[in-house]
Order: sequence, then C-alpha cells, then structure tokens
Amino acid sequence: MERVIETKDLNYDYPDGTRALRDVSIKIKKGEKVAFIGSNGAGKTTLFLHFNGILKPVSGRINVSGEKMEYKKEVLTRIRQEVGIVFQNPDDQLFAPTVVEDVAFGPMNLGLSREEVEKRVDDALKRVEMEEYKKKAPHHLSGGQKKRVAIAGILAMEPKILVLDEPTTGLDPYGVLQILKILNKLNKEGMTILLTSHDVDIIPLFADRIYVMHHGEIAGEGSPEEIFSSPELVKKAHLRQPQVADLLYSLREEGLNIKVKLTVKEARDELLHLLG
Repeated sequence: MERVIETKDLNYDYPDGTRALRDVSIKIKKGEKVAFIGSNGAGKTTLFLHFNGILKPVSGRINVSGEKMEYKKEVLTRIRQEVGIVFQNPDDQLFAPTVVEDVAFGPMNLGLSREEVEKRVDDALKRVEMEEYKKKAPHHLSGGQKKRVAIAGILAMEPKILVLDEPTTGLDPYGVLQILKILNKLNKEGMTILLTSHDVDIIPLFADRIYVMHHGEIAGEGSPEEIFSSPELVKKAHLRQPQVADLLYSLREEGLNIKVKLTVKEARDELLHLLG
C-alpha cells in the first residue's frame, strides 16, 4: 500500500540545544488512522510540526506522498495543501469575524474563484455538521464547535492527510464522540488521519495503529490490542490502560441508548458501532 508519510532517523533540537526527537522512523500508509500517544513532553506535537514543514529537522529525512521534503517555498506550499494540521487550541486558528469567513480564508488564499470557495466552505461545514453556524462569530461557539470549525477550515483546503494535535482535549464525552464520528467518516471517505493524544481512553475507538512516544523516541508500534496488552510498554511511556467503560457510562447519562460493557474489547466494539 502507498506510503503517504515516511520519516527516517529524524532528529530535532529545541533552540536551547535540548534534543526533542531522536532517530524517529515511521511509515504511514494511505487511508490509515494512526494515533501517536505518550505523556506530555514526549515529542508528539514536535513530530507533527515536521509533517508539513513548520519545523525543520537537524538531521534525517521526511517524504510526503513519495516527495522528499525540501524547505523551498514552492515545495512547502504543495505539501501544506496535501497535509492539513489542526492545532490543539482552536483559538490559534480561528480569527475571522464569522465562521464562514474563517473557513474561507485558506481557499481564498489559493486564488480560487468565488464560486469554488463557496462550494468548498459549504462542503467543509457540512462534513463537520456546522452549516447552521456559518454566520456566527467563532468566539460565541462552544469548545467542541470551535474544534469542528477549525477542522472545517483545514478540510476546505482539500488535504489528503489530516493531522490533529489533541483534538478531544477539554471536551465532554458527547463532544469527544462527535469529533470521533467526524474523523471516522472522513477516513471512510479515503482520508488518512493522524492524531496525537495523551488521553489513552479514546485511542481504542480511533486507531488502526499506534506509535508510542517517550522522550522523543518511538518506544513502540502496533495495534491497540498489541500496545495495551504490553504492561511494560504502557508503564515505560507513563501511560495507563484505557478505561473505555467510563466513557460509555458518561454517554449513557447523556441519554444515548447504549449498553455498558465491562471489557475494553467489548466497550470498543460498542463505541465503534456508534461511530458508524
């Protein structure tokens, strides 16, 4: 299967000389849902900022859709249309007076026609179920709504790879479910999706494959079942086992007609059914 992102022996130092990434080598295949997990400071966000050239490694290489990352304007422009990044804090991305203007900002800067921009904006807002809020001011939205508008702004650029940094941080259980449903649907439409999280509870509901990061290194890689059946790895990365049943209880209290399962596997199956 086609590899859409590949890194080889990637190293990056912070300005003070601290090594943030150490010999990171990963391979992401087209259409995958991949989670990068680890405690705060593990290097997840730093790695993601390399995927569209926001950060430049001190050594190693990055390929995006078979193209070597080069830090020239024309190459970065092309790659940044291919790889869209949604930052952890949506307020870092939302700045226009209205939702529709915010989502239109990226496509307008591509020099597209008004008709094409309007089409992309309408489609993006529909995909995140925010069409009815298009005239609203972003600062009047809830945290979950802001996250969805931030995602729409990236979708309007029509990327092939969607990268999200902690997309469920600060959301209640129902808001988490909404975001995961959107990501699952986008993936079914063919989009490759990567996310970071230090919240292990959402990972079995999302990931086909997991990379575990610890102190800037890849500490492990595998399916959710493989990763979370390795107590030594989970402990090394300062993580814990998912408590998926807790999320099910919370969602049932929100009024959803679901059964509460006791095992991680049963709970994962129940929630994946909800995600469609």
